[in-house]
Amino acid sequence: MKYAILGDIHANLAAFEAVLEDIETKGGFDEIWCLGDIVGYGPEPHACIELLRRYKHISVAGNHDWAAVGKIDTSDFNPAAARACQWTAQQLTAEDVNYLQNLAIKLRRDDFTLVHGSPRQPIWEYLLSVDDAYDNFSYFNTNFCLVAHSHVPLIFGLNREGKCFMAKIPDAIRLGSENHRLIINPGGVGQPRDGDPRASYALYDSEAQIMYHYRVNYAITVTQKKMMEHKLPLSLVLRLNYGY
Repeated sequence: MKYAILGDIHANLAAFEAVLEDIETKGGFDEIWCLGDIVGYGPEPHACIELLRRYKHISVAGNHDWAAVGKIDTSDFNPAAARACQWTAQQLTAEDVNYLQNLAIKLRRDDFTLVHGSPRQPIWEYLLSVDDAYDNFSYFNTNFCLVAHSHVPLIFGLNREGKCFMAKIPDAIRLGSENHRLIINPGGVGQPRDGDPRASYALYDSEAQIMYHYRVNYAITVTQKKMMEHKLPLSLVLRLNYGY
């Protein structure tokens, strides 16, 4: 089985479609594991939900997914994010709202735990440091945990001696040969934040027990034009150029 691991699509249909097309060139996939924030920031929330639901998939909830349907308020969002969230809420159909409202905050598939933020705080926590990652290993009991939220492709490991490390996600991770537990962030599909504007995702081959990390070019200007047409905040438009 092959699983497409996608996080932080953020209503960026051009990026989402480019990722799906790229996976097809690599032999396709059997199921999508979505790590939340399907909507928010970008110009096509309904279309992204609709496209995701065409495929066999599972998904956890992200903070923007919940904010768009009123399950959390936007008081902790920056002004641009809050404004985009308010706009997003107005674009959703009743079916979209029902779908987002019923997303789980944590899922388990085989030896993987799936959350948006972290095992400790599935909706909100950013995992960007060894100290935070170390604390989070006690909040899940599988060998592997998949996270998103930071939009940065990273891997954290905990070895048998209890030592934790952090590194950029490699092009391939041989999960079957690892002697430590891992927290893996595949990076952001729709709004990368590691200085690389290309869409970021992972593909897991369960038979080979290898997870591959890929970057994909997409038509950034197409997304930006639609954002400008909808008068979404300029800062959100421009950041797509820089991957931050």
